[in-house]
This record gives sequence, C-alpha cells and structure tokens, in this order.
Amino acid sequence: MKNPNIILVFTDQQRYDTIQKEITPNLLHIAKKGIHFTNAFTCQPVCGPARSCLQTGLYATQTGCYRNGIALPLDATTIAHHLSKAGYNVGYIGKWHLASTILPSKENIGKKVDYQVKPIPPERRGGYKDYWLAADLLEFTSQPYKGHLFNAEMDKVEFEGYRVDCLTDFALKFLEKYKKDQPFFLFLSYLEPHHQNELERFVGPKNSKEKYKNFTIPKDLKASEGDWEQNYPDYLGCCASIDKNIQRIFNKLEELELMENTILFFTSDHGCHFKTRNWEYKRSCHDASIHIPLIVYGSQFLIGKKIKELVSIIDIPPTILKIAGVHIPPYIKGRPLQDLIEETPKEWPNKIFIQISESQVGRAIRTKKWKYSVRAPHKSGFLFSKSKVYCEDFLYDLENDLFEQNNLIEDPQHINIRKKLATLLKKHMKNAGEEIPEIIPYKG
Repeated sequence: MKNPNIILVFTDQQRYDTIQKEITPNLLHIAKKGIHFTNAFTCQPVCGPARSCLQTGLYATQTGCYRNGIALPLDATTIAHHLSKAGYNVGYIGKWHLASTILPSKENIGKKVDYQVKPIPPERRGGYKDYWLAADLLEFTSQPYKGHLFNAEMDKVEFEGYRVDCLTDFALKFLEKYKKDQPFFLFLSYLEPHHQNELERFVGPKNSKEKYKNFTIPKDLKASEGDWEQNYPDYLGCCASIDKNIQRIFNKLEELELMENTILFFTSDHGCHFKTRNWEYKRSCHDASIHIPLIVYGSQFLIGKKIKELVSIIDIPPTILKIAGVHIPPYIKGRPLQDLIEETPKEWPNKIFIQISESQVGRAIRTKKWKYSVRAPHKSGFLFSKSKVYCEDFLYDLENDLFEQNNLIEDPQHINIRKKLATLLKKHMKNAGEEIPEIIPYKG
C-alpha cells in the first residue's frame, strides 16, 4: 500500500474545552475511534508565529516569525517541502498568514495594521506547489458570509455563504479531483472561530446566539471580566459549524473510497480567553490561550485512546513526516507522537515550552503541576523577540488551581519551586537556540 494521504484541519483560536458532546459530536466520535490528545498545547499563542512553528518544526524565534506580520523566510524548509520530495501532492486551502511583513514602529504599536490583501506569489507559499487556494489574512479578504481567496494563478476566487461551509466546499472539490496514483497532503486552514476583525466580534452561523445562550461558561471566564458574555454563544456556533463540516469531509472520503488510506489531524493555533487576561484574546501564558484540541484519526492511530501526556503543536511536524516515511531532520524540535501510541516512554518530557510575543517578550514552561512564566521588563513584544533579562510574572499550581485564579509568584513558600522551574525554562530556551538569560524575582 502506498503512503497514506494526510489531511490537517487547522482552526484559529479554538479552546480545548469546545470539544464536547453538544458542540462537536462528530469530532468526539472521531476521537473515540482515533486518538484524542487531551493535553495538547501551542508553543506560541499568536496566529502567525504558531503557523510558522507548525510548518517548520522550529520555534518562532528560530523561524524569525516571532510576531504577526513577519513573512516565513524564503529559505525555510516546511513539511510541504519534505512531503513533496517524498512523492506527495501538496495542497493548501484557507488562511496562510505567513506572506506579509509589516515593520512596526513605536508610534503604531497597538494600532490596527493594514495588512496586504494581495495574492501570495508562489515563492511565498511555503512549498505548497500542487494546489493553492488561500489568502494571507483571510479576515481581511472576507467576512463570515462572503469573500474571496486567490488560486495558484493569483486570480480572485469569490465565495458566498458561511465561510466554514465555503472553505469545506473547496476542500471537497480538491478531494474529487485527486488522482489516486499519488498520495496527497492537504492543509485546510479555517479562520473560525477567530473573531471578525473589523466587526470586533465573533460571528457564528445564524441563530447561534439563541441556540447556545444557555451553555455552561468555563470557570476561567466566569471568574473574570471580559467580552465572553456577548461573544461566547457565537463562538460555540463557529465551533459547531466546523464540527458539521468535518463530517462532510469524512463523508466525501468514504464516498471516494479514500478513508481507509487517509490520516486526519484536527488542531488549532491557540486558544481564546475573551479579554480576561489582557487587552484581547490570546498572547498570554494561561491555558485559555495555549491549551488546544488535538485529534488524530486513521491507520495506526485507530486505537480508540485518550492520551493525557503533555504534547505540543511542535510535535505535529515530525509526526507527519514519520507517517510519510520521511527522515526527521535533527534540527526539528518536536517529537513524533507515534512514540506515545503504545505506551508512555519514560523519556517523554511532559513539559511544554511557550514563547509569547506582542503583549510581551515572554517565556513560559508548563508541567503537569506547574505553570511558570516570565517577561522581559520594559521591552515591546512587537519590537523585540528576545531578551537577556526576564522578570518572573506568573506561577500557578495547576493541580490545585486548574483555572489559574491564584498567582503564587510572590509566595515565599514557593521560592525553591520557582528556582527549579527557572532552571528548567532556561534549558528549554537554550534548546530553542536562545541565549540563556538572567531571570530576576517578581517586582510588583
């Protein structure tokens, strides 16, 4: 049998706890048959940087895309490049967010940026050479019920209808045209459940506000101010729409007799805290920002298992390469998730390293029990990617404070814990190619 087809369905700003029976029944059904990684995290809670990590297997400071508005370097080697060399037909549909470079200044930090909405030239497509239907910033070329993308010839392709449905329509057409003599890798990148920028709100399908108005509010949101009260029903509506369209993809794979030789990934770039942690929706160390859904279905992943070990979005690239029989380059930072299928290896790290930009120059480490975060004092997260000095910012005991309501960073009883976590954080920063910094105690 030839190498399996691979589909990666990527959402934008989707919390891990949206995977629930009333919102995502299809995804839960898939998860019960495949593998549900219940403790999956992003390594960068910002759209563009997270995408650069997923495409390359490197941390955002290594790709150079440490914040939004920095194009993926032309010499970057992506999973599409690797799979193409291995004989895969590689295609991309949806939001790209890795082609535009916007140079910020002190004067425009925090202001709205006018991103380019032009077609993306071939050299800026990250190696997706066989099929291309995308926009760099889909939120600026479309609204929830209409808009356009650009095809490989850089022509505008308009759509009308709910955006999730329309992007799925394009994906189904891709599958229908697929030639079975060559395996394919399709990256389908939805914008939802991301808010619509110029409307400054989330937009679910019609009737979302009424349908989801009585859903239980997550405890981290309910305990804090923010804009969740007016937006959470529409947010859930977006997630439910994505779930419905996942089933459409599965139905098409069954119809075309492709399901038996296809592996599907479902994940997101980061979560959403609804302005409860800072001035917007992500860009923080908290689990609301970094805890993401991750489900894998197909082939060796059809074992009906929940895996509770801590895994990172940076583990997905080597996983995909291993599926395709591609040698995993030593520079790739993640580990293939296949290592967790049979049993938990003793050397699995169970530690997540996070780089945070724009809201700060920040670094964090998450273990099963602890969350420890530091930030560079007096440095803009738009203008700087790194620092030689960081100041302690947050410490949470996740076993006793899962929703991160009690910051222990000033608690004298946790001095030794902070020292241990600072040492661990420095080790991970070094692994990411960073200079080992000085970490100073919290200053209120």
